[in-house]
Amino acid sequence: MELLKRKIDKYLLEWKNSPDKKPLIVKGARQIGKTESIRNFAKNNYKSVIEINFVLQKQYKDIFDDGFEVDSIIKNISLRNPNLEFIPGDTLIFFDELQDCINCATSLKSFNQDGRYDVICSGSLMGINYNEIESNSVGNKEDYEMYSMDFEEFLWAKGYKEEQIESLYEHMKNLIPFSNTELSVMFENFKEYMIIGGMPAIVYSFVKNNNYSGTLKMQKQILLDYEEDITKYAGGLDYGKILNVYRKIPVFLGNENKKFQISKVETGARSREYIGTIDWLINSGIINICYCLEQPELPLGGNYNPDNYRIYFSDTGLLIGSLDEEAQDDLRNNKNFNTYKGAIYENIIGDMLVKQGYKLYFYKNEKGTIEMDFFVRDKNSLIPVEVKANDGATISLNNLIDSDKYKDIKYGIKLGYKNIGFNGKFYTFPYFLTFLLKRYLKEK
Repeated sequence: MELLKRKIDKYLLEWKNSPDKKPLIVKGARQIGKTESIRNFAKNNYKSVIEINFVLQKQYKDIFDDGFEVDSIIKNISLRNPNLEFIPGDTLIFFDELQDCINCATSLKSFNQDGRYDVICSGSLMGINYNEIESNSVGNKEDYEMYSMDFEEFLWAKGYKEEQIESLYEHMKNLIPFSNTELSVMFENFKEYMIIGGMPAIVYSFVKNNNYSGTLKMQKQILLDYEEDITKYAGGLDYGKILNVYRKIPVFLGNENKKFQISKVETGARSREYIGTIDWLINSGIINICYCLEQPELPLGGNYNPDNYRIYFSDTGLLIGSLDEEAQDDLRNNKNFNTYKGAIYENIIGDMLVKQGYKLYFYKNEKGTIEMDFFVRDKNSLIPVEVKANDGATISLNNLIDSDKYKDIKYGIKLGYKNIGFNGKFYTFPYFLTFLLKRYLKEK
């Protein structure tokens, strides 16, 4: 597979050139392209690359048995493979599948203090191992969270250039509507991205073949691989319970209120039996969680109900893959995909926000008269974000902006199959501009 350009490429170069760099842990869900990106960076930037995969090369797990001094680790690696070269200042040691060798995390302190070799670790950091890795390497590592491809990376894969993406941003910044051609082409790109998601192997296959053939099969396979990982890495948790939650995500998203309720995951399920399952899925990068705000006001972080939340897939292609084949066909032909229509749009907008570094929050008051899909913020105000799957009225958005009750809300954003506009109260943007939202609000 030829390499797809990714945002981590630039980050890795900056990391390498930083004077006080620490060992780097690249974390994220499986199959999002971590290993490929690190390998490519290593090949182009170091004379010597030592790659050890703790899942495929279990024999290397004992390299830490004589302690964590760098020299003793290197001696043990060289015993296993005497052909490897360790050149101070020009060697990258790449430990892959870190979650299968907790001791490796402990060694990062020594590598950090020693400083002769650059070290990158990567792993899917599933479940309980994640916490151990954190505590074993605190203060001696840098973290980079990687996701499946965002919409900008998808556009790069399709051949779009930086200046074309900059032009999208100029439209947004200056509130200049798009021409009909621009709109229809970008909506078509967005629909493709929504259907196939951002898993690199699937994006590559789609771009290379210029059609959807085989993509659904690949999505279903990744969903099965995730199930296998859950079984393998559940740690002290009951993997059956993690699987129950994981398999029910599409069911809850198809409901009118989308609220996730443990009591409805299986007959007689109690919350206390499911403690840790949601956290496990969050840490593994498989899901995005969206909490209900107690009140639509700042600060967001201390103002939500931890027991009232919605769960989205962290890659919308996997949500599509979890539905039946008819739903796929409906989507491709832009027909009505009934129950899931709103959920799919919310899922992809949530995903696009998370990939910009946002945490997800929604709001629904007790009477059910006001409901808002997401909230973001700028320097001094809270911004409700409404995701419209159809062209209905925006009652909740208007209520939140007009009411004196919500002092932190000065304006709103509506996303839909619409052109750019501003009516004095809220900005309207086409869905496909969501990936530029954080930059827009920062520079606005």
